[in-house]
Amino acid sequence: MADELTNYTESAPAAKPAKKKKKRSSIVKWFRDMRAELKKVTWPSKKQIVNNTIVVVAVEIAAAVVLWVFDTIGSSIVDVIFKIF
Repeated sequence: MADELTNYTESAPAAKPAKKKKKRSSIVKWFRDMRAELKKVTWPSKKQIVNNTIVVVAVEIAAAVVLWVFDTIGSSIVDVIFKIF
């Protein structure tokens, strides 16, 4: 029985380094896969980026103006209601 216990304790530490090696290789594999996927991406041209940025800024300005108009109208309505009562 003592021999079995000795064999068990001696074999346990040998299993730990295998996990670290597998974990390290899985991280390396993840980075390799990520790099491969990034090579497949079709990146936009500078002209597309500029056009998309202009569209986004224009939509933001339009949304800000619409919100400002509604806020001003709502504020005026609330002021009129408070003056009446």
